[in-house]
Amino acid sequence: MRARRGWAWMWMFLGSLYFFIPLLGTFLFSLHGKRGVLSFAAYHRVFADPHFLETFTFSLQMAILTIIVGLTLLIPTVIWIHLRAPWAKPIVETCSLLPFVIPPIVLVFGLIRMYSSPPFQIVSSRGLLVAGYVVLSFPYIYRSVDAGLRAIDLRGLTEAAQSLGAGWGTIMFRVVLPNMRVSLLSAAFLTFSIVIGELTLAVMLAWPAFGPYMAHVGRDLAYEPAAIAILSFLLTWGLIGLMQLASRSIGGQSSTLGGTH
Repeated sequence: MRARRGWAWMWMFLGSLYFFIPLLGTFLFSLHGKRGVLSFAAYHRVFADPHFLETFTFSLQMAILTIIVGLTLLIPTVIWIHLRAPWAKPIVETCSLLPFVIPPIVLVFGLIRMYSSPPFQIVSSRGLLVAGYVVLSFPYIYRSVDAGLRAIDLRGLTEAAQSLGAGWGTIMFRVVLPNMRVSLLSAAFLTFSIVIGELTLAVMLAWPAFGPYMAHVGRDLAYEPAAIAILSFLLTWGLIGLMQLASRSIGGQSSTLGGTH
């Protein structure tokens, strides 16, 4: 047992080095914005650029919308497949692999060609961008939700709740979703990461997203891209931490209400 724990700690240590050493190198490089001295000049120039906050805020909004739309579409669908149509599961799993096979550039050209002329002339709408992001995040949302439903006795919980007179709304929000908190957080985290760094859809649909901004800065400047990489890492993980704290508080309130009821 001691030997196994030692190996586990060793691999964890090596994995941490593999993860943090590039971040440390990037951070140290970003401090050389002034010649011959370590300073936060590159960070100051990034914050002074109004496009930084504008693009990050836009991508943050798109990420939140993508998470809401993706979960709203897929949670009832996957629950229905588990309860009513298990025969459709191989079909949906095959469809969930298509975003890995079809390049984003093909997806965006198809969206532009389909929705740039009447009667579906919505190529300049944010909704089309969100729809494209939902397609890209579909494999991650589906597999996270599916794993969460596999981990619980969905049929048993549903039948028990129905026997107590609960409707589908109560079953969904008071029984199923609180038991899927971890999987839903995983889906939200993965979707958020995809949207924040996505480049192709935002460029081709001409939206001021954070991915194109990072690509533009990385093409023209030297130290600012490293600063943006560190800032985006900190902002992303900070927002993920806030989402996790919020989900825990909501889960605690739900458990308290359920116990009281």
